[in-house]
Amino acid sequence: MKLSGPDVARGLAGTLPAGAGAETWRLADAACARMPTPLAVLDLPALSRNAGSLLSRAHGVPIRVASKSIRSREVLRAVLAQDGYSGILAFTLPEALWLAADDAFTDIVVAYPTADGPALRALAGDPLAASRVTLMVDSAEQLDWMEASLADVRRAAPVRLSLDLDASWRPSVAGRPVGHIGVRRSPVRSGADAVRLALDIASRTQGTRRLFTLVGLMAYEAQIAGLQDTPHTGNRVADLAKSQLLKQIQRSSMAEVAGRRGDVVAALRNVTELEFVNGGGTGSLELTAADGSVTELAAGSGLFGPTLFDGYSRFTPEPAVGFAVPVVRRPAPGMVTVLGGGWIASGPHGADRSPVPVHPPGLSLLGAEGAGEVQTPLRGAAAAGLRIGDKVWFRHAKSGEVCEHVDALEVLDGGHRVGTVGTVPTYRGEGKAFV
Repeated sequence: MKLSGPDVARGLAGTLPAGAGAETWRLADAACARMPTPLAVLDLPALSRNAGSLLSRAHGVPIRVASKSIRSREVLRAVLAQDGYSGILAFTLPEALWLAADDAFTDIVVAYPTADGPALRALAGDPLAASRVTLMVDSAEQLDWMEASLADVRRAAPVRLSLDLDASWRPSVAGRPVGHIGVRRSPVRSGADAVRLALDIASRTQGTRRLFTLVGLMAYEAQIAGLQDTPHTGNRVADLAKSQLLKQIQRSSMAEVAGRRGDVVAALRNVTELEFVNGGGTGSLELTAADGSVTELAAGSGLFGPTLFDGYSRFTPEPAVGFAVPVVRRPAPGMVTVLGGGWIASGPHGADRSPVPVHPPGLSLLGAEGAGEVQTPLRGAAAAGLRIGDKVWFRHAKSGEVCEHVDALEVLDGGHRVGTVGTVPTYRGEGKAFV
């Protein structure tokens, strides 16, 4: 079934209601009462309002949709049908090739370098895919590997490339670095680094034809876009102090990366024309949009609203996706066990990477066991009212990874399953698993 653009567009001008999501899981439980588990739902009004919120925060700068956070072609199509959304930020080259065969996806940037030789050769040998897909590089070593992989491939056009600029913050004292705040991505940090790599790209040829063409730059400030600035651990004093520190770090980091990114873009424009300069993520849209060197933003998680985005001061996404698993045991009074549930999110190990039980209210994970691969024990007052076979609903910590566990998302509207849509397949439901 197809999820149309107008389905998503209905709430684009709307604001997120206070207490959004409080009724979502009760209504989902009623709508899916007869359905087998595990299952996951997509709440259409919540998706719509989240899409509108992202556009409002982008202040007119186009948003490229991060497919790793969605992992459903139908949802990607519906979002891209809205004004203000343009292009896909993919996570692997095989995924990009699959998407590029669909005319709904004509502008795909792979956000991470590839080491897939067969996929690279397939890209270079396919004129349509080569015109729609841009690959990410950050070193001469990667270029050497790509050149060797393409040695015997007849190509219609150069492979499109983008540079990945390191956007982490390295504060210094008296000119000496004192730390690294952010993720470990690219070794390219300065205009000189970028120009050196751009000239290397331009020099690579196969006979009289250029192997590559540089068309873009990406700089993802993860320490701002992916780090909550208002943590909620239950210790109010500690949370307030940490929040103030995080906000100061993010302000300083944003000022540094904006200045450095602008310098790099200016340096690159002396040696090549750039089609795009991509920056930001769900957590930093309004901040990155203020950087005049950026021509487009990136976002994905904000469409689904997972728990890792509950603690931002600048915006409040609405929970749009959740999953349910069945009660299968009662190991002790005041406790039930559900089948599976250990859908742990990637990233540093910690409680914030675990799914959170949200319906019925009043359940919590056990500290000694957490969310398990095959079973998850839960305790709380609500356990007494649950029976074998009843569903327990969870919110996932990160967006797209929930779609790796189910074949489809059940589409809900106003607490009812959408008859004209029913379900939308995930990548897994279409037989695809890219990482």
